Amino acid sequence: MIIEHIGLSQINGSLIVLDNIKDASYDEMVELRLEDGSSRTGRIVQIEGEKVVIQVFEGTKGLSLVNTKTRMTGHPIELSLSPEIVGRVFDGLGRPIDGLGEVYPVEKRDVNSSPINPVSRVYPKNYINTGISSIDALMTLIRGQKLPIFSGSGMKHNELAVQIVRQASISDSEDFAIVFAAMGVKNDVASYFRSSFEKANVMHKVVMFLNLSNDPIVERIITPRCALTAAEYLAFTLEKNVLVILTDMTSYAEAVREFSSSKGEIPARKGFPGYLYSDFASLYERAGIIEGSKGSLTQIPILTMPNDDITHPIPDLTGYITEGQIVLDRELDSKGIYPPIGILPSLSRLMKDGIGEGFTREDHSILANQLFSSYAKVQDAKSLASVIGEDELSASDKRLLQFGKDFEAKFISQSPYENRSIQKTLDLGWELLSELPREDLDRVDDKTIEKYYKGK
Repeated sequence: MIIEHIGLSQINGSLIVLDNIKDASYDEMVELRLEDGSSRTGRIVQIEGEKVVIQVFEGTKGLSLVNTKTRMTGHPIELSLSPEIVGRVFDGLGRPIDGLGEVYPVEKRDVNSSPINPVSRVYPKNYINTGISSIDALMTLIRGQKLPIFSGSGMKHNELAVQIVRQASISDSEDFAIVFAAMGVKNDVASYFRSSFEKANVMHKVVMFLNLSNDPIVERIITPRCALTAAEYLAFTLEKNVLVILTDMTSYAEAVREFSSSKGEIPARKGFPGYLYSDFASLYERAGIIEGSKGSLTQIPILTMPNDDITHPIPDLTGYITEGQIVLDRELDSKGIYPPIGILPSLSRLMKDGIGEGFTREDHSILANQLFSSYAKVQDAKSLASVIGEDELSASDKRLLQFGKDFEAKFISQSPYENRSIQKTLDLGWELLSELPREDLDRVDDKTIEKYYKGK
């Protein structure tokens, strides 16, 4: 029996309170009907005995304490799923906004899914090719991995996200899809994402979820959950290899903070709730490969570090949960280098098992180790030059500085529309290492040097 409750006990910002409510459930969806006949959607966010607190998605302006009618739906937020969601654009709650009509669901799923059971996980192997040399060679993205991008305000993370969507591919399967979720973005940024995918003719493999900056914050909290629910359906029901890009997790975390504050919860670091870590984990741990399924779910969360502070709670907690990070460098960005990926603070903890013979090429691991080592020595030479002057450096240090300039200009830097194969990337790495004397390559064995080294 459906019961309709007339009147509200309290209105507080975007929250309303009802008393004498029995058999309500946390996260249950609620329908509100106003005096003028219009309707709004809400979600139960707190239950204290027979008192429930409801977050109204469209805000509480115009609600009446006396005449508002509230009806419990008996189910949480659900997403309509079918194979036809690929190529579609949805809002932050999974409602179509591309003018192509409703999705006729094969099934509906609760967006508040659970992380993958560790017992049923398969260890991630094999890689996703992004066509970006610094990522593919030095911090390789492995299927089933969660590899975040740490950026800063005003840096080119949006352009990098678009390039990854445009170029990402896998070598041994055509069943590849991308789920792209944007949270708290301005209208021009949302238009940029959408038009970029359409111009590149990749919309046929993309599912988009767009939450704009003027949309309700509670919708922003739901958006990544809708995106991951769609991705899980594609990966583990339709057995596709799915790449999920979530941008910007900082907007998401700030929405969680604002929502927590409106409920009167005690804040922790920087005003964020103490459960931010477990909240992040409930999203990030939905990536992986499940035993018995041919599909995989890989995540690239993108976040902007406030004041470029990598110790801020958002990047700090993300780093604890994920398997590495790609860090964008402000200094490289100021030099006009794109993508401005900082090599030394970036890493992919799973790349060792997804590269090498049978995956990329047998010299990949050795080359990556040597490039890291040589580029680290470049930073030492730069530090020394800042003290004694570049003219006073030894011939060896001057060679390192030249190697560093060429490495940044030719290897890290590439056009947003340049899609490099893994073979081209590895060959370019050896071409740059060949600028250095053979004896400086201390991470390479003699057999590999004989095969790939082109120097004197």
